[in-house]
Amino acid sequence: MSERKQILFVINPISGGKHKTSFKKQVLDVLDLQKFDPTFQQTARPNHAYEIGLKAIEEGYDAVIAVGGDGTINELGSALVGSGIPLGIIPEGSGNGLALYLGVPMNEAAAIRRINRFESIEVDCGVINERRFFNIAGLGFDASVSENFANENIRGPLGYMKSVFNVLSKYQPAHYKLTIDGKVYERQAFMISVANSPQYGNNAYIAPQASVNDGILDVCIVHKFPLYILPKMIFHLFNKSADQSNYVEIIPGKNIQIEVDKISPVHVDGEPIELGDKLDISIMPKALKIIC
Repeated sequence: MSERKQILFVINPISGGKHKTSFKKQVLDVLDLQKFDPTFQQTARPNHAYEIGLKAIEEGYDAVIAVGGDGTINELGSALVGSGIPLGIIPEGSGNGLALYLGVPMNEAAAIRRINRFESIEVDCGVINERRFFNIAGLGFDASVSENFANENIRGPLGYMKSVFNVLSKYQPAHYKLTIDGKVYERQAFMISVANSPQYGNNAYIAPQASVNDGILDVCIVHKFPLYILPKMIFHLFNKSADQSNYVEIIPGKNIQIEVDKISPVHVDGEPIELGDKLDISIMPKALKIIC
């Protein structure tokens, strides 16, 4: 019998507000232990998954599995870019945007069984001021929501919706200057999302035509809209028709610069960070292998 593949499960214990105390037992029950030798490690702080990912490369693991949400995937994926080591996903986040788009089962046991096949695809990696992202990065309203959600004591979709309404009550659109593949655009926008995949999570599609392996990013500009339009905007998001809204403009590009009048939060795969008032964004084609 050939030597078993060494795979590392990296568990975010607080993602999605879900308890993961029985996860190891689930893996040992479902994973094909004749093919795989699993190891488990929990994250303990922000950026810990990134550090674990770098160490996994040094230690020669055959695969690393993110047990968490888009933030955990971001940290591990950022570490594994260019290594050739595939990243697996067990979706345990609040939104699970990338996993949903890739068709990774939301059921824990089914997602583990998918790893048994050990089939992978290559996906693009976006880069924003040297920070990597695989799903969506953005600024404006959704970044402010991410910042609010990061400080919310209620996790999961309920906590996220609470943050949406907290921010919506006082949010003001901003002026942006965008340069997309050399062409300049000036926009007063509610928010700007730079999409590698089509959806934020929970099947809310901001860029229905986006693809993780086309070598292109979709710049989604949501213009200021009257509040009474909000139900229709939400309908477009969940009906995969945001690109049909009069208030949404989508411009594809590979090299993107965004300047904003005042420094505001930016989110990278849902995690809020400060990156200043000038953003340089590019794409690394087929930079990461993902098991799906």
